[in-house]
Amino acid sequence: MTFNNKADKLGLEDYGIKNLGDVYHNLPTPALYEQIVRRREGLIAHLGPIVVRTGHHTGRSPDDKFIVREESSHDKIWWSKENKPFGVNKFEPLYNRLLAYLQGKDIYIQDCYAGADSRYRIPIRIITEYAWHNLFARNMFIQPLDEDESSRHSPEFTIFSMPRFHATPDIDGTSSEAFVIVNFGKRLIIIGGTSYAGEIKKAVFTVLNYLLPQERVLSMHCAANLGSEDDLALFFGLSGTGKTTLSTDVDRRLIGDDEHGWSVDGVFSFEGGCYAKVINISAEQEPQIYECTRRFGTILENVAIELYTRQIDLDDASLTENTRASYPISRIPNSIREDIRLHPKNIFLLSYDAFGILPPIALLTPEQATYYFLQGYTARVAGTEVGLGDEPQAVFSPCFGAPFMALPPPKYAKLFFQSITNHKVTCWLVNTGLVGGGFSVGKRISLPHTRESIHMAISGELLQAPMEKDPIFGFRIPSICGNVPGEILKPAQAWKDSSAYASDAKKLAAKFIKNFRQFKHDIPRAIAKSGPMLDGD
Repeated sequence: MTFNNKADKLGLEDYGIKNLGDVYHNLPTPALYEQIVRRREGLIAHLGPIVVRTGHHTGRSPDDKFIVREESSHDKIWWSKENKPFGVNKFEPLYNRLLAYLQGKDIYIQDCYAGADSRYRIPIRIITEYAWHNLFARNMFIQPLDEDESSRHSPEFTIFSMPRFHATPDIDGTSSEAFVIVNFGKRLIIIGGTSYAGEIKKAVFTVLNYLLPQERVLSMHCAANLGSEDDLALFFGLSGTGKTTLSTDVDRRLIGDDEHGWSVDGVFSFEGGCYAKVINISAEQEPQIYECTRRFGTILENVAIELYTRQIDLDDASLTENTRASYPISRIPNSIREDIRLHPKNIFLLSYDAFGILPPIALLTPEQATYYFLQGYTARVAGTEVGLGDEPQAVFSPCFGAPFMALPPPKYAKLFFQSITNHKVTCWLVNTGLVGGGFSVGKRISLPHTRESIHMAISGELLQAPMEKDPIFGFRIPSICGNVPGEILKPAQAWKDSSAYASDAKKLAAKFIKNFRQFKHDIPRAIAKSGPMLDGD
């Protein structure tokens, strides 16, 4: 790995890049630390993590993401509010202005892979103007094993991340000064106007979600871990549902916390690192993730730091609720870095139900699992997003990752159904939200109770418990689940006002039914009929 490299040795002229300053290629973590501090991009905190600020953008900017409408991909893309078209005639001038911006600039390059399975992995190149963004890429993606493999690396996709380069909406056709634009024809992604590093990670995920299903590999927004009996478990869920927390289990080996593929031979991780939300985490509740916030090589985004002592405060949300830690998965004890190629035995679909309707855990048929997978339900509450009122809002994000799904959702759903039926996977719906009442009354299900439910399911004991079919939603709810209090297992009984529960349950069911109408003509009837049922349906 080299510290300084001439552009002509890296083929940068193929991108149209000219007249650069210094080019830093595949710098290791200590060297990137030196660059970050020298350039005043971040501070070294007590015990060694690097603390950075992302400025105005403290999370993804979905309104600023586009896909170039070009000949090779335009008939395949799921054009939607998540995948807005961007004209070729707009992309070229914007890209050329970005190239002009780079003249005289120092840049950082990391050559990595996305995908642990060598048959499906994609060589990628990340070009950044910030050293800490390059460290983020080094943390999150899979590095070449040695100098020889690095010398043979030939990128199939290249990502430019230039936070200080801003678009001009009236000229460039963007929604704001920030942009994330994917061009499948040129195999380029350009990111500008935002310092939030998660845009790099999710842009690469979008590419995998486009390419792999066309090879009959299911791309999944899920975490994965493994028990001592080779019992692989997957955890699907949107941000805030507990995907990272529940998969990072001291009794099981972590494979990955966010993105995976599922081929005919088994599951494999897309990434080499984790990107955990760390607001309010503690050593007692989440010991492994907490310990990673105190390690050299970890990047802490928007975490509060005391300038004199350099102590961090994980409970401080003054900058954002979306504080993040990026670290290599090797920082998690007993994690798995190799390609395992096993099929899951259990799948957990996680939802934060702020209405208090869904049970802590419920057993799903394959058809029901596919239905809820396609719906991707959770709820957002006031205080977590600008513009929300006092009441929670139901959110449906197909395949638990609509902003990153480049193909139509039924494409992923059909692969999901085939995979779980072919390999006889047991599927569960898990509510990590409220129980015992709606938003103003209910209490959040405790993390120990959720962990207990999942452990009981993985062990097989929960399958032996007596179960009752929910009259509206159709899934089966266990009457006994280890140490989980019996009174919270059945939401209808947990509410003090049973008539209020029945009314609110029907309202939530109606939201499911309404949202599913967009897919009913593209999904087998058995799956379409496996969701909630109301009188008259």
